[in-house]
Amino acid sequence: MIDSHCHLADQVFAADLDAVIARAKEAGVERALVILAAGDAKEAGQARRIDELWPEVRVAVGVHPHQAHQFADSPQRAADIVREQTAGTPSVRAIGEIGLDYHYDFSPRDVQQAVFRSQIGLARERHLPVVIHTREADADTLTILREDGGGEVRGVLHCFTGDASLARAGLDLGFYISVAGIITFPKASELRETVRGVPLDRLLAETDSPFLAPVPHRGRRNEPAHVTHIVAALADLHGLAPADVASKTAANFHALFKP
Repeated sequence: MIDSHCHLADQVFAADLDAVIARAKEAGVERALVILAAGDAKEAGQARRIDELWPEVRVAVGVHPHQAHQFADSPQRAADIVREQTAGTPSVRAIGEIGLDYHYDFSPRDVQQAVFRSQIGLARERHLPVVIHTREADADTLTILREDGGGEVRGVLHCFTGDASLARAGLDLGFYISVAGIITFPKASELRETVRGVPLDRLLAETDSPFLAPVPHRGRRNEPAHVTHIVAALADLHGLAPADVASKTAANFHALFKP
């Protein structure tokens, strides 16, 4: 079983990182993809601790759309920082999370788009997959993936909450669909119906921890061990045993990220 997206380098895990990793291993989580904010020295430092405690972990590095405003004067500088950090981080397997977020608009939309485009270009240059964050920006996200990805960039739509049309568009681009704890929420019936239509060989399971803890942990800090609940929910949707879904989503992770 693999947690395909978590923020284990977040400082919220600093005090009990050893215990969090131990619980993940005890739950049967073989590895995780840890998302790092490009240029964040504290996260990079904690990532080194994670590497010592859990060598199987791999990482993704990117500039999140919330931070895009920091590069308003030079969107290409965002890609340059990611390029430098990935070059010095042997465990990097993806660029991300990157994308667009029009819900909060913490960064101007034109700046978000320019920073996103610069990092898609880097992914093409480095032949790395991308981890995509899209919120209330699906049309623009898909346009940029098509235009700047050039049919060469693959990746994952992380923490998927979209509708069937977004899922189909992502699949047509060769992307995987990653499901987080929201799939377990009582009011997420429409999402469950959409995910039921995604082929099992294109699904990933994630926690997005420390956020979005699944039922029965909702309202508390999330952690990689809880990916078991997402796997169980996917198994229920597809009428399979959790062990089979765990095995298949792990194989999908290996196919995409080549850890």
